[in-house]
Amino acid sequence: MRLIPREVEFFELFAEMANNLTDGANAMVEQLTNCSTLSEVAAGAARVKTYEHRGDELTHKVIRKLNTTFITPFDREDLHRLASSMDDVLDFLNAAAVRMMLYKIVSPPQATLQLARIIVQQTQVLAKAVAGLEKNQRVLEYCVEVNRLENEADQICRQALGDLFECEKDPIHLIKVKELYEALETATDKAEDVATVLEAVVLKNA
Repeated sequence: MRLIPREVEFFELFAEMANNLTDGANAMVEQLTNCSTLSEVAAGAARVKTYEHRGDELTHKVIRKLNTTFITPFDREDLHRLASSMDDVLDFLNAAAVRMMLYKIVSPPQATLQLARIIVQQTQVLAKAVAGLEKNQRVLEYCVEVNRLENEADQICRQALGDLFECEKDPIHLIKVKELYEALETATDKAEDVATVLEAVVLKNA
């Protein structure tokens, strides 16, 4: 029995971050679905920004907790990396949402919605992994699924970019859509980074 118990509030904070991440990904899907007018695009970007801002707040909360906790459940560096990597996913979701607004993209290609839905799936799996982290329940299995989804997103993005360069005649619009694709695809990469951190935590503490 430990004389000084490890702080378990971190698990609650990471669960809150994971749920907020899923909400942000769903908001991205909603923006891509309801974007027939510029006002709808702007409203969608504002919703995504809300979750990105909340993610920043939770990340800072984790860092403050690290600075005031004597014994942490895992290495401090791993806890910091986990918080930062989860925040990165929201940063790139927000980047995609902002690009839609700034570039006035009211008819995004179907592939953007496919990518956003994959991000939702990734965040849902990550939420399960985070929930199982304290007792190491199927965490590695969930991480494998996140990686599989990232590979699926890569294939969709490559095909979409190929189609874009083959069919789009307006070079300005091509650049706008390409940047949107890249922001969404990077968000899937960042979700995979979260899984990588989780894998390292589990293996290190096995």
